[in-house]
Amino acid sequence: MKQELFEMFDRASDLPVEIIFSRLLAASVIACFIFLSYRISHDGSIYSKKFNVSLVVLTVITTTVMIVIGNNLAMSLGMVGALSIVRFRTAVKDVRDTVYIFWTIVTGICCGAGDYLVAAAGGSFVFALLLLFGKIRNDNRVLLIIRGARMNEMRVESLIFQHYSARASLRVKNTTETDVEFIYEISKKILDKERRAERSIADEIYEIGNIEYFNIVTQNDDISS
Repeated sequence: MKQELFEMFDRASDLPVEIIFSRLLAASVIACFIFLSYRISHDGSIYSKKFNVSLVVLTVITTTVMIVIGNNLAMSLGMVGALSIVRFRTAVKDVRDTVYIFWTIVTGICCGAGDYLVAAAGGSFVFALLLLFGKIRNDNRVLLIIRGARMNEMRVESLIFQHYSARASLRVKNTTETDVEFIYEISKKILDKERRAERSIADEIYEIGNIEYFNIVTQNDDISS
């Protein structure tokens, strides 16, 4: 019994060279479609050519790992233990990048196991969905930053409420003995509509008097490089 268990844990994957190269070739072909999908669905400052190339390499690396593991239980457990100590601290610029990372890993697992049909079918559906929804962008938020004399605190709050009603959310309110600072959040669509008006909110704020500055900052969830 002990000898059988030892042979089970010590048995390595003994695949022919042709199968190994065919699996790596299939992973490379599907990885090219992943490269194309990422290039099409990402544009502007969030597109990273290095990250896109890394997706292709990651697919081939995952396939290689799956080929090495094969049906070897001992090696698979050792691989899991080795990878569990790895920590990745690279900042993800776009939440969709996480989807592409998982796509490359799943593709590598399927190709490494020889399930080309699953890798191709699943990749085709993911490719179509990302092309369909990949151009969707977050609705940018706009922050209104107002700083002025504290004696005008109530007048500023009243004017903002009168101008935007409940559509402006107060996020931060900093006060000192003499000054007060407000940070309101509104939708960019609301600001675009306001630009067509005769008088802007900035003009009305400065008419209160003793206003140090009025800043408009556009904010979104994407990290640009």
